[in-house]
Amino acid sequence: MRSYETGSGPVDSDIGKGWEVARPLGGTSVDGVRMAGFRDRSAAGLDMRVLPQPVVVVVIALGDEPVTVEGADGHRPMRSLVAALSPGPVRVRGARVECLEARLSPRAAYALLGTSPRELDGTVAGLDDLWGRHARTLRERLADAATWQERLTLMDGFLAGRAARAPVMAPEVAAAWDTIVARRGRVRVTDLAASCGWSRKRLWSRFSAQVGLTPKRAAMTVRFDRAVRALHAGHNPAEVALACGYADQPHLHRDVLALAGCTPGALTGSDTSAG
Repeated sequence: MRSYETGSGPVDSDIGKGWEVARPLGGTSVDGVRMAGFRDRSAAGLDMRVLPQPVVVVVIALGDEPVTVEGADGHRPMRSLVAALSPGPVRVRGARVECLEARLSPRAAYALLGTSPRELDGTVAGLDDLWGRHARTLRERLADAATWQERLTLMDGFLAGRAARAPVMAPEVAAAWDTIVARRGRVRVTDLAASCGWSRKRLWSRFSAQVGLTPKRAAMTVRFDRAVRALHAGHNPAEVALACGYADQPHLHRDVLALAGCTPGALTGSDTSAG
């Protein structure tokens, strides 16, 4: 029996204080999957930016209220959602939020989503659109479970079942992704193609179909994720730009504005003029 831990802090610091968090101590049955359960104990509500990051995020709301996804296409209430690797400037808001979250590596996402990650088209989509009645049945079973341990076990078993009959990412694509991550996004697409023996065009096509981003965009996302973490840790933007491979601080500023929809100061809360 896998054991679970309930903590006072979130898995990721951007969700804020006052949250009950439950997560598996022994990991999950599927490689590349991390899970956690969240409950808003303070009733302060959720208001969180969804940022580009090197994982696909699945969220299943378990409470009485859906969450609201706010993006370029308006406001959408959702009881379950999938955020692509690079979803564009999006916010998720909700009251009395209780949910289960699974973060999928590109390998796991390719295996588990049931569709090419490219079909997400850089957006936040409804999980029901991908998994149909299976998503609705899973959500009902998770909501009916009495404890976080039961919920996390149910989710783990569901994903393990999908993984058992899932497609496998091409070794060349997986190796290219691993290289991008290992080099923190500081890699040339031409070098990636040469390392796997493919043409640049073939790598671009296969990588995009199986990861959901072009190799260049994937490198940009990995670099951006590292920069955001450094900014949240309180490091100086100019130093972050240099350490993360940006040409200069204005280059970092442009990327944050394009990918997060705000300035670096607003992203970290240091810009008091930001709304």
